[in-house]
Amino acid sequence: MILTFCLCLSHFLIIFSEPCSVCLCLSFTHTHTHTHTDARTHTHLPPHPPTPYRQLPHAPEIPSAALSQVEKRAINLTWAQAFDGNSPLIRYILEVSENNAPWTVLLANIEPKSTGVTVGGLIPARSYQFRLCAVNDVGRGQFSKETDRLSLPEEPPSAPPQTVIASGRTNQSIMIQWQPPPESHQNGPLQGYIIRYCLSGLPVDCQMKNITRPDQNNLLLEDLIIWTNYEMEVAAYNRAGRGTYSHKVTEWTLQGVPTVPPGNVQAEPFNSSTVRLTWSAPSPQFINGINQGYKLLAWEAGQEEDVTMVTVRPNFQDSVHVGYVTGLKKFTEYYTSVLCFTTPGDGPRSPPHRLRTHEDKPGAVGHLSFTEILDTSLKVSWKDPNEKNGVLTGYRISWEEFNRTNTRVTHYLPNLTQEYRVTGLTALTTYTIQVAGMTSKGQGQLSSSTISSGVPPEMPGPPTNIAISNIGPRSVALQFKPGYDGKTSISRWQVEAQIGIIGENEEWVMVHQLPNEPDARSLEVLDLNPYTSYRFRMRQVNIVGTSPPSQPSRKIQTLQAPPDISPYNVTIRTASETSLWLRWVPLPEWEYNGDQELVGYRVQYSRETSKEGVLSHVISDRLEREFTIEDLEEWTEYEVRVQAINGLGSGPWSQPVQGRTRESVPSCGPTNVSAFATTSSSILVRWGEVPQTDRNGLILGYKVVYKDKGSDSVPQYWEVEGNTSHSVQLSGLGKYVLYEIQVLAFTRIGDGRSSRPSILERTLDDVPGPPVGILFPEVRTGSVRLIWQPPAQPNGIILAYQITHRRNTSNSNAATVDVLSPSARQYTASGLKPESVYVFRLTAQTRKGWGEAAEALVVTTEKRARPQPASRPTVPQEDVQARSVMLSWEPGSDGLSPVRYYTVQYRELPDSNWTVHSASVNHEASSYIVDSLKPFTSYQFRVKATNDIGDSEYSQESEAVTTLQDAPDKAPTILSVTPHTTTSVLVRWEPPAEKQINGVLLGFRVRYRELQYDRLRSFTIRTINSPASNWAELTAPYSVRNLSESSLTQYELDNLSKHKRYEIRLSVYNAVGEGPTSTPQEVFVGEAVPTAPPQSVTIQSSTATQLDVTWSPPPLDSQNGDIQGYKIYFWEFQMQNETERLRTMFLPELGVKIKNLTGYTTYMISVAAFNAAGDGPRSPPTRGRTQQAAPSRPSFLHFSELTTTSVNMSWGEPGQANGIIEGYRLVYEPCTPVDGVSKIVTVDVKGSTPLWMKIKDLADGVTYNFRIRAKTLTYGPEVEANITTGPGEGAPGPPGEPFISRYGTALTLHWTSGDPGRAPITRYVIEARPSDEGLWDILIKDIPKEVTSYTLNLDMLREGVTYDFRVIGVNDYGYGSPSAPSPSISAQKVSPFYEEWWFLVVIALVGLIFILLLVFILIIRGQSKKYTKKADSGSHSNSTSLPLSHGEMVRLDEGRFPALELNNRRLSVKNSFCRKNGIYTRSPPRPSPGSLHYSDEDVSTKYNDLIPAENSSLTEKHSEISDSQGSDSEYEVDQNRGGQQKTHSFVNHYISDPTYYNSWRRQEKGVSRPPAYGYTQPEPLHPQPLPQGLQGPKGSRTPTPSLLSCSVSEPPSQHGTLLYSSRPPSSLGCSSTQQPPTAGFSSFV
Repeated sequence: MILTFCLCLSHFLIIFSEPCSVCLCLSFTHTHTHTHTDARTHTHLPPHPPTPYRQLPHAPEIPSAALSQVEKRAINLTWAQAFDGNSPLIRYILEVSENNAPWTVLLANIEPKSTGVTVGGLIPARSYQFRLCAVNDVGRGQFSKETDRLSLPEEPPSAPPQTVIASGRTNQSIMIQWQPPPESHQNGPLQGYIIRYCLSGLPVDCQMKNITRPDQNNLLLEDLIIWTNYEMEVAAYNRAGRGTYSHKVTEWTLQGVPTVPPGNVQAEPFNSSTVRLTWSAPSPQFINGINQGYKLLAWEAGQEEDVTMVTVRPNFQDSVHVGYVTGLKKFTEYYTSVLCFTTPGDGPRSPPHRLRTHEDKPGAVGHLSFTEILDTSLKVSWKDPNEKNGVLTGYRISWEEFNRTNTRVTHYLPNLTQEYRVTGLTALTTYTIQVAGMTSKGQGQLSSSTISSGVPPEMPGPPTNIAISNIGPRSVALQFKPGYDGKTSISRWQVEAQIGIIGENEEWVMVHQLPNEPDARSLEVLDLNPYTSYRFRMRQVNIVGTSPPSQPSRKIQTLQAPPDISPYNVTIRTASETSLWLRWVPLPEWEYNGDQELVGYRVQYSRETSKEGVLSHVISDRLEREFTIEDLEEWTEYEVRVQAINGLGSGPWSQPVQGRTRESVPSCGPTNVSAFATTSSSILVRWGEVPQTDRNGLILGYKVVYKDKGSDSVPQYWEVEGNTSHSVQLSGLGKYVLYEIQVLAFTRIGDGRSSRPSILERTLDDVPGPPVGILFPEVRTGSVRLIWQPPAQPNGIILAYQITHRRNTSNSNAATVDVLSPSARQYTASGLKPESVYVFRLTAQTRKGWGEAAEALVVTTEKRARPQPASRPTVPQEDVQARSVMLSWEPGSDGLSPVRYYTVQYRELPDSNWTVHSASVNHEASSYIVDSLKPFTSYQFRVKATNDIGDSEYSQESEAVTTLQDAPDKAPTILSVTPHTTTSVLVRWEPPAEKQINGVLLGFRVRYRELQYDRLRSFTIRTINSPASNWAELTAPYSVRNLSESSLTQYELDNLSKHKRYEIRLSVYNAVGEGPTSTPQEVFVGEAVPTAPPQSVTIQSSTATQLDVTWSPPPLDSQNGDIQGYKIYFWEFQMQNETERLRTMFLPELGVKIKNLTGYTTYMISVAAFNAAGDGPRSPPTRGRTQQAAPSRPSFLHFSELTTTSVNMSWGEPGQANGIIEGYRLVYEPCTPVDGVSKIVTVDVKGSTPLWMKIKDLADGVTYNFRIRAKTLTYGPEVEANITTGPGEGAPGPPGEPFISRYGTALTLHWTSGDPGRAPITRYVIEARPSDEGLWDILIKDIPKEVTSYTLNLDMLREGVTYDFRVIGVNDYGYGSPSAPSPSISAQKVSPFYEEWWFLVVIALVGLIFILLLVFILIIRGQSKKYTKKADSGSHSNSTSLPLSHGEMVRLDEGRFPALELNNRRLSVKNSFCRKNGIYTRSPPRPSPGSLHYSDEDVSTKYNDLIPAENSSLTEKHSEISDSQGSDSEYEVDQNRGGQQKTHSFVNHYISDPTYYNSWRRQEKGVSRPPAYGYTQPEPLHPQPLPQGLQGPKGSRTPTPSLLSCSVSEPPSQHGTLLYSSRPPSSLGCSSTQQPPTAGFSSFV
């Protein structure tokens, strides 16, 4: 840096030189100069004359521009040379501004001596402005004054319009589109376009269309000739004239349908089923397209809808065309016609011709039958043939002996005869009788039958021996043996089949008939469905009727085949910008033709304009009916088709459908983005096109996104409407700021992606703004120190600061100037006068010069203080806006230190904190606009002042101020737009947040319009200059509906057009105005799901596995389209989540058979209808229950308490009862014969409980097989298990042989311990049996392991019976081997003395004496009569009841088993077996017949000597029988026990005893059954637990089972409830709990 001072007279000149050749001259007028340098020195310069110096050249003078008279598109420019800056000029630089564009260098090296130049190559109709500057070795001087703007004259466009394309729109219109000529060749503002078009290749005049709107870039040429080739060209024009035409483009109008029918149509019958037609082709000019052929039509009179059609390809060689319509009915009147058709459709029909097909032989006569059959004659009857095929002339009847044609007799009958008596027959001879109709063409088909004379025909029998072979996908061969023919020939064979689901209850369907083949032994059944289960049966038909069906064949399945049909009703809808929603109706089950698990669909799709890149997707779900094709290109047309597939192959493709993805935002920004800074506050931005594949819609304009790279500010947008302009000049930018610039394109959907990468460009530099933050932290009477901050807008690189200060007086003209380095931030001025006011001016310098100065006052005093607060801010109401307010205040005292700035704070009421809005309000301001506020919000404000000493206190808060309302800032968010009905949609939205409404929400506005997507297909390339007007060509204007209810969140938009696509936007409004509209949502109207469920759902139980469901369709007004099918949801009651299943019907039928259900199960069924739009609501669940079926097998079979001769068996309920369990059937048998006998025992258990039984008649060491199954209406499958009696491995050995000691009425058993086995003994069990070969049964169990003796009371045994006892040890491995039996011992009691005869005689004698004495006394007193009566009364009252007899009813209180009846037998022994337990018990001689049934299979040959009895089956005895019917052995009163009934009774019976065998009788009818559950006594009659009792029969081992039971006696007419235990108790021992049912032999008497 070089600093030079020059002084001349009263002026001095400072020359400041920088390496960048920037020179600045500053001139001051004063009498004294004080220069303060960094070294703080003062220099006084003496006067000196000025010296020459080099400087920048001055600007050229008097520039002028004029059009060249010699050269077109040229301007002559002249100027005058100016001062060269004391340095020779090197060159001139010429800049130009074209159409007010930024200045650009046009010529950079004009000769320095030149004073004029001619500028050529300019563009017509553009204005130009020029300026020059000179350059010497110091640098470039200032530019000259700009020349006057000069415009070149317009010329016709020099280039044709670009990108001219044409496409046929309809059969009479063509759309032509173009782009404007390049801007540089327009040569003036375009005024419009001329379209010239004519027929291609013909010498005809062209027609013209004049477009007067230059922004229109397309034209629909209408009223053209159908299917005609046109050539078109376009030229632009301006005020100077029309430009050149574009190249010619040719295009055909679309094909139309022919407008005239074929000519010269002739029709004649060719034979009885064919018609021949001839015709000539219509004139080509009336075909209106490519002739695709002809359609020959024939239909019967009165049946115009049933048309037989034959398509004939065109014949371009012959003038007369010939065609035939075949397959017509014989001798039938038809109308015929011919039409020509093209691709778009059919032309008109020719006038119909009436004709009749030729006559032919008739068909077979109907219903041939025989009546009045005698030995030598019979009567034959028939009916007219169904197919007469002409006029019947008569009938031919013939008969012959069977297989003897030489005996044939023939008669011809008139046409009205339909019966005939055949005579002259031979008795008992078989004849063949034939009848045929006749026309003029001859004899028709014979109807034949055989019959024996004198033997009337009968109904035939069914065929037999049906065999199946040659199974194919669609056919099978059946072989069979004919059944009985009914003494006449078989006229027809019928084949019926069960299809799909095979079962006894499934329906049979007729699938095939074979007529007139009486000798057939095989036939082929055709037209079957592939991969379908079939079962066949046959019938044969004769003249009498149809036979019963044969036995069904075996079940077969036809082979697989590819699907025969494609999915139908394929539709496609736009789903999103990158996806399409495809829907179809799936194949019915019978069309799968293969394994349903392998059935699926293949979707194939590709761009419609390119068959390359075909993609496909496989859907494995056979029931799927929709698919969303993802990852597509935006705004692209696709062609889609669907086919069904299975495990064998693919079916045919559906017809292709077209769909376009939704318009979206561009997926990338424009290309070739560039930026160029034109001034210090503007940048020129240019860009190219968005690539075609990334436009994703119609480009409506561009937005330039820019922001200061060094700040975090929000980007700003500069919008350019239309897609023709690809440049814009950003203005109003910050000076010398580096900007980050991107460009994006936008469509109607929204903004696309910004260009990448960002472009960085800095605006040009300029003079800087004023420095900021000037403060005087140190002030003395003679000096001050000030500090500052760089300018907020440096506008370039700061090169220096200049400080000037002077006294603030009116007569002060001397100033001190100091120039400081750019890094200086403080300055000290000294030599000041005390108590004076000084003005300091601070300015910064860039290479563009010195900027705006900042001034500050300071008082040289030491009495400074902080400023006083400003007054309370006020806000006039007229200064309140929606987003800003104006504050006003009065300044307070500055404290002898001028205020440097004010700080304004605000807070949002009610709770917000204070926020600084600005901390740099000008110190001279007394008002300030606070902006960036929220509308309709309350605020308070306060102000503080700041001087050099510090901050004042904040002023008082202003009064609360509420900003005005403003239009809402945000649009509602549309959540969904779904079809509601066929003409309405349901719009759901979420309103904006309350703070974004900016006021009181008054309501919503719905904007909607129809989108013409079919038109948009021709507008994928389009130029938009005026988006509003041009877009309106493609879409209808918006319709608006105001919704004044602010709480709405959904609205049904109705009265829309069917089968149209709509765009919907939503906005909110308040009192000020309307907010922005939401992003558009598209929806297709015309398809909506049903809004009501099916009606009247009813359920009928058909079988145990099938429910028949029927319903009515939804109401017509709620179907919203054609119902395509129904979905049937069904689940088990109260198990919806676990068992719900779905059956889909893709046909609108109103019923379904739901099969493969669980028997006797309640199901809930709900039905929903669906159409193309989706599923409707479900109907309310309806309840239904399947019928009962056989139950499943019992869930388990367990064994316990296994001994050598008995076992406890228990089982589980079936997993699936499938009904009400009525009982169980138990069957058991030895796996190998025992003693040469293998007996099978069957026990029927009635009722569903108990689930256990005691089996006691087993043999030791034998393996038995047990089988049990449950029963509902029928028996279900059985569960079986084997078990071997006897001790298992590891069980204890036998204890020592027990011996018995007797004391009074008690017996004590003693034994010794045996081998404990593999585990310690846990307890002992005592078994007992009657000595006369009864069955062993457990008497006492759970005897502690330490005990080796046990005492039992004789009352537990039956008196007078001899018993054996044995002991069994038990450990963890089970029951061990029993000990040897004890010696037999009788249960007879010793009679006491008072029961001896002599004691009774003594007592009787004493009584006699007493009576005699008493009589004597009475006689004496004369009252003998009175005392006699008293004695009689006393004897009656003391008499006891008669004991009950065993021949009366014996009640069995076994758990859940009804009582039994026993008669014809009186027992002579008393029931004393369990007397000491205090319980009266009825002994069961056999298991309860109400619950058990024994078959007679178990009676072995060993017991053949038994006396036959009337019946051994058991019957029920009902509890309602009176207790008075009991015998004396059932109830005995022990007077010594306080009147309590505690006598036990057991009944013994023997099947070997004939009196016992015959003692069971059936109960009388009319007595009600007992309840399903038994009884228990309310109050136990025994106060403490007693030893278990024992019972058993006396008799031989027989195969007849018996039942062991202990039951609690109850008083007369008193009932109780049976106690049930899930664990089977011991089968022996009396207790108050339930005892198990027992099968086997009775053990005790």
